[in-house]
Amino acid sequence: MKKAAYNILPSTEEILKTMGEQIKLARLRRNLPAELVAERAGISRASLWKVESGNPACAMGIYAAVLHALNNMDKDLLLIAKDDEMGRKLQDLNLITKKRASRRNG
Repeated sequence: MKKAAYNILPSTEEILKTMGEQIKLARLRRNLPAELVAERAGISRASLWKVESGNPACAMGIYAAVLHALNNMDKDLLLIAKDDEMGRKLQDLNLITKKRASRRNG
């Protein structure tokens, strides 16, 4: 089977690695064995290891399933891109400004 190629920047790889570490720490803080979390998420232990290592080849749905298995932490996914500051600035630049009616002399 051919491995998929990803164009992931090193900074994004670091983010994924950090996210995986945070997921693993959440599991450990809850004192949940890896086998139980994998079973709850409906994935293999190897897939859980990929999530916890921040593997970019791991599907977003698997991350969501693992977060859900950690006592409904999948709700945190709603925070992704919630405050799109740059997008809002770009949108504001493109807003059409209303023109005022000319003043009547009189």
